[in-house]
Amino acid sequence: MAVLMWISHSWRPLQVDEIRHAIATQIDSDFLDSDDIPAISTLLGFCQGLVIIDQCTSTVRLVHFTLQEYLCTHPNLFDRPHSVMTEICLTYLNLPHVQELAAGSSPDQRGTPFLEYSSLYWGTHMRMELSDRAKTSALQLLNQFDSHASANVLRNSISPEFTIDPAPCRKPISALHCISYFGIVEVADIMIKMNKWDVNETDDAGMTPLIWAAKYGNGGVVGLLLQEKRIQPDQEDTNHGRTALTWAAENGNEGVVRLLLGRKDVNPDSSSKSGRTPLSWAAENGHEGVVKLLLGRGDVNPNSSDGYNRTPLLWATGKGREEMVKLLLGQEDVNPNIPDRYGQTPLLWAAGNGEEGIVKLLLGLNDVRPDSPSASGRSPLAWATKNGHEGVVKLLLEREDVNPDIPDTEYGLTPLSLAAENGHEGIVKLLLEREEVNPDTPDTEYGQTPLSWAAENGHEGIVKLLLEREEVNPNSSSKFGQTPLSWAAKNGHEGIVELLLEREEVNPDAPDTEYGQTPLSWAAENGHEGIVKLLLEREEVNPDTPDTEYDQTPLSWAAENGHEGIVKLLLEREEVNPDTPDTEYGQTPLSWAAENGHEGIVKLLLEREEVNPNSSSKSSQTPLTLAAENGHDRVVGLLWARNSRPVR
Repeated sequence: MAVLMWISHSWRPLQVDEIRHAIATQIDSDFLDSDDIPAISTLLGFCQGLVIIDQCTSTVRLVHFTLQEYLCTHPNLFDRPHSVMTEICLTYLNLPHVQELAAGSSPDQRGTPFLEYSSLYWGTHMRMELSDRAKTSALQLLNQFDSHASANVLRNSISPEFTIDPAPCRKPISALHCISYFGIVEVADIMIKMNKWDVNETDDAGMTPLIWAAKYGNGGVVGLLLQEKRIQPDQEDTNHGRTALTWAAENGNEGVVRLLLGRKDVNPDSSSKSGRTPLSWAAENGHEGVVKLLLGRGDVNPNSSDGYNRTPLLWATGKGREEMVKLLLGQEDVNPNIPDRYGQTPLLWAAGNGEEGIVKLLLGLNDVRPDSPSASGRSPLAWATKNGHEGVVKLLLEREDVNPDIPDTEYGLTPLSLAAENGHEGIVKLLLEREEVNPDTPDTEYGQTPLSWAAENGHEGIVKLLLEREEVNPNSSSKFGQTPLSWAAKNGHEGIVELLLEREEVNPDAPDTEYGQTPLSWAAENGHEGIVKLLLEREEVNPDTPDTEYDQTPLSWAAENGHEGIVKLLLEREEVNPDTPDTEYGQTPLSWAAENGHEGIVKLLLEREEVNPNSSSKSSQTPLTLAAENGHDRVVGLLWARNSRPVR
């Protein structure tokens, strides 16, 4: 029954050694005999199949979740389990050999496997059920807490996010911090009256006991601390410059917020090092009750901005808190148009995140500017389009004061280009229905049209829509001379290649201006065999055109990259020279294939009489030396057999 109690009521799964030590610990004992620690097989045997060891986690667990439900819904099976577990945890922590552990940042727990669980959860169990014996044991521990190993176990577990100092420089938390975290009012009351601990003492992050109690919503302890004359209720932590009120507001601890706001010496609008106020944190996290309390104060600025110039409204919008946005917009003095440092207004954030309900709320205000761009020049419509939020796009297009074709100032991309690039077909249809939208506008950064973007990224449905428009040039080239066909061939979008080749005005052999590669060259290099077949069917396609960057032919690219099927297709063409060296390295297709160990391609090329198996590159390396150097033994054998003279 003790094993079942621990497994069903513990706050996390227990390791094998943890439950062995828990069972062996006798309440109020000052000694733990190793002979009393039962073997796990003994414990499992007593439980007669109800408990097993999880092999993946090395924890003990109940055999089925329905047993957990049964044990938790039948409280009479165990006599005050949380009280018993509290007393066992505290007894363990008060054992002499545990007290003797060094209070370093990471105490050695190999001989005390139950130390971590006891340190982290004795107070949690105690809060569930409080006994006089547990209270006495807790005070015994807390009186020596500053030098106890459990202080650092607790501190490292619950507040790593506050820590800026390296581990050796950290100081342990005080006993008052500990009890403020657990929120046990009865023990905290005794400790405060003892006057042994400074109620304003800070840990290494500058967190006071009051801040801890406020952060974790322990209103009873907050109330006790606020009764102390020496308390400094508005003291900031040193890491973030945040007060108890700020922490309570962030975590939605409404009762604590109410207590703190009742103090005249608490600033309800204090700002942290990042410039954020309690209202900002509460709004971001959707704590409506806290926001109402703060807004009820005449001295709280509802438009306060942080270091990024983000207001509470902007934070609420960014997190999709529709009810919070509605609450804030109900305040007469809330400005819905304040942008952050990057020029992003609440409407822009809502549009970009697809928060349709919030967009409706904001567009319902007379003073909202629906076309206000961010610092990058992108409007709310552009952001909604880029991210595929079709419902928001519809709402914005209903407004006469929204320009559906305005390019951003960073890349010169129109909403249509953004939709085409990212494959949002429904939005493309909506935009193409507008007369003022130019379906063929190139961007200013790359010179790509919406068709070019759609072809590059394989959005076939969008390509079809754009090709239906007479004003769309299917052969337009970017700043680097790449046409939609070139992009589609390079990236293997076969369906789009077919669509483009159906158009008479499309040049199927146009090289780009950056590398001088034709669509066939790109397809051959990247192994798109189906596209190679389509292009080779066209009379105007030269199957042997070298690029201008490296002077490699389509055959050379295919051979280098091991695309055997494409090599076969190209070798079937009479106009393809199977032995053309490039000008950059002087390597032939055979040389490239041999260097990279493409045995099948080497065989195909060696079958051709015009292929010189001993051709030398600019570095004087032959196919044989390249294959040998790279460890391609089978290729070496093929070349050796072909050579007409012995090789040393």
